[in-house]
Amino acid sequence: MEHLLEKIEETVKFIKATVNFQPDYAIILGTGLGNLAEEIELVAELPYGNIPNFPVSTVESHKGRLIFGNLNGKKVVAMQGRFHYYEGYSMQQVTFPVRVFKYLGIKTLFISNASGGLNPSYQNGDLMILRDHINMQPEHPLRGKNYDELGPRFPDMLKTYDKSLVQKGLEIGLKHGYRIHAGVYVGVQGPTLETPAEYKMFYTIGGDCVGMSTVPEVIVAKHMELPVFAISVITDMGYPEENIKETSLEDVIRVASEAEPKLTTVLRELIESL
Repeated sequence: MEHLLEKIEETVKFIKATVNFQPDYAIILGTGLGNLAEEIELVAELPYGNIPNFPVSTVESHKGRLIFGNLNGKKVVAMQGRFHYYEGYSMQQVTFPVRVFKYLGIKTLFISNASGGLNPSYQNGDLMILRDHINMQPEHPLRGKNYDELGPRFPDMLKTYDKSLVQKGLEIGLKHGYRIHAGVYVGVQGPTLETPAEYKMFYTIGGDCVGMSTVPEVIVAKHMELPVFAISVITDMGYPEENIKETSLEDVIRVASEAEPKLTTVLRELIESL
């Protein structure tokens, strides 16, 4: 993405001129998880197609708009629909909104996604807070020219996921009696789901779930020293092999939608506690 700094500044200038609102927190809503936006006391909304330099989500379950407003008294901006590498976008395009959020002045980034379970102790509808990830995607979002204004050439990834937020999120989920875990997310390209052999490999190398998003956004957030909390809804099981069932997008959306009230509660109460 050429002239990245200029594009960020152009987009931020447009948003600030269009929306008279200063968010403190940003939320990226994943597949089947867009209804949290309905709980936000709306101040403004911007379709992606109206925002300079923004990609447009092509996944049918993603509405494709920024929502600005108040969530239990906290000022937030929410992405109702995200971008994926498999849609044909570059990683810089996929992660461009995170850059924009940082320049808008947010303090913390919250990410949700739907993912396939690898840990045999997990079940469909469980929540998993990311405590780490394994990046198996074919392009790195920091590949190419580094802008020192955004972050260092070689960012350290030791403390990528905020441990205090992970712990708070677990406590909130357990308080409500949810099946909730902290685990390792494997990020892959997609759009195919994994073969049984691939599921087995990802579990063997340390993954607890696998999905097609999140890791690029997290890397870019870490590059800019932006604290991150990420959480998955387990929508299907990929390991052991006898637990695998044929899965469609409709299946993923159905399970994610059923689990969404739990995820929404965790995110809402976590943001409220900050």
